[in-house]
Amino acid sequence: MTRRLTVLGCTGSIGRSTLEVVRHQPDRLAVHGLAAYGNQPDELLRQVEEFQPVRLAVVAQDAAGRLRSQLPASVELLVGEEGVLELASDAAAHRLVAAVVGIAGLPAVHAALDVGLDVALANKESLVVAGGLLRSVAERSGAQVLPIDSEHAGLHQALMGHRVDDVRRLVLTASGGPFRARPVEQWDTITPAEALAHPTWKMGDKISIDSATLMNKGLEIIEAVHLFGLPIERIDVVVHPQSKIHALVEFRDGAWIAQMAPNDMVYPIQYALSLPQRWENSFPRLQPEELGRLEFEAVDEERFPAIGLARAAFEAGESAPAVLNAANEVAVRAFLSGRLAFVGIIGLVREVLERHQPRPLAGLEDALEWDRWARGQAEALLT
Repeated sequence: MTRRLTVLGCTGSIGRSTLEVVRHQPDRLAVHGLAAYGNQPDELLRQVEEFQPVRLAVVAQDAAGRLRSQLPASVELLVGEEGVLELASDAAAHRLVAAVVGIAGLPAVHAALDVGLDVALANKESLVVAGGLLRSVAERSGAQVLPIDSEHAGLHQALMGHRVDDVRRLVLTASGGPFRARPVEQWDTITPAEALAHPTWKMGDKISIDSATLMNKGLEIIEAVHLFGLPIERIDVVVHPQSKIHALVEFRDGAWIAQMAPNDMVYPIQYALSLPQRWENSFPRLQPEELGRLEFEAVDEERFPAIGLARAAFEAGESAPAVLNAANEVAVRAFLSGRLAFVGIIGLVREVLERHQPRPLAGLEDALEWDRWARGQAEALLT
């Protein structure tokens, strides 16, 4: 059976990699719907021509205006956030790929899970902000959340066939980013171009900056709690500069299982789209004899305080991770636009969290309200 996909964030890095997997699996995968949050109508038209979706959702009004007269009559155009939500809850698809960056993807993930649609999740922020809520929705509808992040896809594979009770800890790997060895006293001169130059992965701007601060690992720790059900104190991070081993599981008897793959997102994406099967493909293979030396080192949390900040936010209460994520999104955007120094990113997030009194989340609107509050606080501090 051909599996029909809806791809949210189709013009971004993960979205394009998802479509590359579709190209390699034409007999197994087809595109039902595409959604874009940015303003790239020419790219969307190329994707529509190649993949022939039934529905296209575009948030940007000007992009929708340009597309309306150029789309084939067979493609239904949906416009705005409401259009994305309508597409996300379209159960004619078999699986939804959530590849939108940041909090923008949360309502659509919630809508898909609510109608019982399995979600292949690259949008880690959704679980950080509202993980408990999304788990409850998925349990009620019978939907699955399938990780696309390379580390969580690695853990998912390493845990296959094992009981969580037999796990001592989960270990996420981190490359250490571009500043792993740069003296901290030189960090005040870091430029956006330097921070975006990730040593082992090609990613979008936001995740590249999060990788430079290691906030991505803090967010991934919280994500792992919601995906795998282990307490946060049993989820660790280790620096692995080569990025060949994506995750490790230590079992209570002292044995370890590690998951390895080339540094390319097509591998975890195909894994999430093919489950419960494994499909042959023609992507480049990892050759163990060519690996050379594999290095591991402890995270220097004085150099990278974001991981400790994320742990503290998770332990503080349900609303604190939403505040953490929102403040970080504002801080990253401010750094990229020249309003904030690199060394100020984590400081701004910490200041916003210090102003916050954690509260339970009663529903999606609570999570989004705390997101709005934190953004306002961060912008006020920047001003």
